[in-house]
Order: sequence, then C-alpha cells, then structure tokens
Amino acid sequence: MSDNNTPEIQVDSDWKTQAQAEKARLSQQEANRPVKPGKDELPPADFRSLMGLLASQAIGGLGGYTDPQGRVIVDIMGAKFAIDLIGVLQEKTKGNLAPEEEAELSEVLGELRSRFVQIAQAVAARMKSGQGVESMSAGAPAGSRKTPDAGAGPKLIIP
Repeated sequence: MSDNNTPEIQVDSDWKTQAQAEKARLSQQEANRPVKPGKDELPPADFRSLMGLLASQAIGGLGGYTDPQGRVIVDIMGAKFAIDLIGVLQEKTKGNLAPEEEAELSEVLGELRSRFVQIAQAVAARMKSGQGVESMSAGAPAGSRKTPDAGAGPKLIIP
C-alpha cells in the first residue's frame, strides 16, 4: 500500500500477454478446424464429394443396393456410364490434383473397373442360365412379370 492509504494495483502484463496469445491461438485453431456437416446439412461441394457421388452411382448400378423385396438391381449400362465419367474426371484433372486426391481417384477407378468386369461376367452367366433373372421393361410393374423360376432364390433385376 502507498502512503495515502490507497491500494496499489500491480498488473502482471506478462500473464495478460500469455492469456491473449493463448486466446488467439485457440481462435485460429477453431477457424481452421474443418466443418463437419450436421444431419440436416450438406457435405462440402469439393472434389472428394463429386468423386463419391459418381462412385455411389456406379456401385448402385453394380448391384450395391436392393429393392424393398430384397432383389438385387443391376444396371450395367448405368454403372458403365458412371465409371466412364470418373475416367473423364481423371483425364481432365490430370496434373491439377493434390497427390492424395490423385491416388484416391486412381484407387476408386481401378476398384470400380474391376468390380464392373466381375459383375458383368456374373450377370452374363446368370442370364445365360436364365436362373433368378428378371428383366424390367416399360409397362408392367416389376412384381407382375413372371419368370420361369418365380419364387426360387434371390432375383437379379436388370433394367
């Protein structure tokens, strides 16, 4: 205390500087943190999302999903188109991608092409044998078409 009975205030400027620096550092970390979309938000519109969208289309065409009756739906031509689009994406972005994007694109494209060959061969074999294959045509609903082996095992629906 000083002579006139007023308290003397001492400021620890070093502590204050450190606290401000820490606050600035945390603010910068928060700003640099990638934003994860919530359940009602869309993912970022970036290269990885575009590639994922096209790959999902290809996987769907290769029988990656089933209809409500549990039948596998294969759209070979749709899958081929999606895979070809990914090939165009690879060709047109050559030299303009980050190394990890280029590697991921090559890996996805290679895997999809390999699966396409496997599925196309399996579909051809099933169509040749006529076992469990239903072809969708305009007009009649899928459930109303009769196949020689109706009711036997899982169906493969080819649009």
